[in-house]
Amino acid sequence: MANYLARVELHKATSDDYEILHEAMRKRGFARFIFSAQNKKYRLPTGTYVASGSSWTLQQAYDFAVAGAADTGKSSWVIVVDWQNGQFSLEEVK
Repeated sequence: MANYLARVELHKATSDDYEILHEAMRKRGFARFIFSAQNKKYRLPTGTYVASGSSWTLQQAYDFAVAGAADTGKSSWVIVVDWQNGQFSLEEVK
């Protein structure tokens, strides 16, 4: 199983455009949260998503992220990486 991190930057976007993006990415299996080793939940920066334990290929994860961005009607930049471990400093969600 793979873990993917996707970063989507919408061009000339409003907060409403990012709300559309968040929902589009959620429907495709991406989350806006990450969990620590202690199972604490953390919010990712705007436009950043994870798909953990996925059976997708990297190409499929990228295609899903591009499709999510396209749902906003905005031009965008998209990057998707396959990752195993990471370190972060984020806001904990309580």
